[in-house]
Amino acid sequence: MYQRRGPVSLDRFAAIADVHGNRWALEAVLADTDRRGLRTIVNLGDHLFGPLDPDGTAAILMSLNLPGIMGNQDRELLEPNAAQAISADQRAWLAAMPAKLQFEDALLFHGTPASDIQYLLETVHPDSVTLATTAEIRQRLAGFERPRLLLCGHTHIPRIVAVDEVLIVNPGSVGLQAYADDAPFPHVMEAGSPHARYAILERTSGGWNVEQIQLRYDWDAAASAASANGRDDWAYRLRTGRAKAAGPAAY
Repeated sequence: MYQRRGPVSLDRFAAIADVHGNRWALEAVLADTDRRGLRTIVNLGDHLFGPLDPDGTAAILMSLNLPGIMGNQDRELLEPNAAQAISADQRAWLAAMPAKLQFEDALLFHGTPASDIQYLLETVHPDSVTLATTAEIRQRLAGFERPRLLLCGHTHIPRIVAVDEVLIVNPGSVGLQAYADDAPFPHVMEAGSPHARYAILERTSGGWNVEQIQLRYDWDAAASAASANGRDDWAYRLRTGRAKAAGPAAY
């Protein structure tokens, strides 16, 4: 159905993250990358977790064998008492993923290089979430080699941030445009619309060009699947890109 990807080439490529079992959104993103002739796609983690279609999502991603890393909720699926069951093949596929990957002058990780649950580009306050300061980002990257391009996911919020001649890109979430969490304070993360998101990066003589993509897809089908599986909170988020309330943690 989709083009099989060739060797990793970082001259022009797509970055995806946080699919969260949303097969409908993933299919739309892959169709768009095929239309644009993008042969390399990197995946920044959180592939299957959620009440949508993890098996259908896994079938697509495992067949494509994209270079990818493990997200925090991939790791949670591997725990002995995980609330969501996965097959032995899916378990082996996720378990083989590293926490970080480096290609040429790009480093891929889910949250920060040190932690898959820490936000790199956002700071959570008792009453708000703000763009992290340059000092905060530097501190979260301390002790790690910083190539010219850093790619992260986890927050589901598309961002392009420059720090000390390093470009940091979060492509946003393919499959879930809002969620609620309770750490370190109750908060919500909201993209503000239900569109599937990913990023296209292209190397130029002067540095990286980044295009953030938003795509329509059948989010009503995804939301109906969430409701059928007892997660009306997910259904609302899938249809609106908004979250009704903060905490407890409610991915």
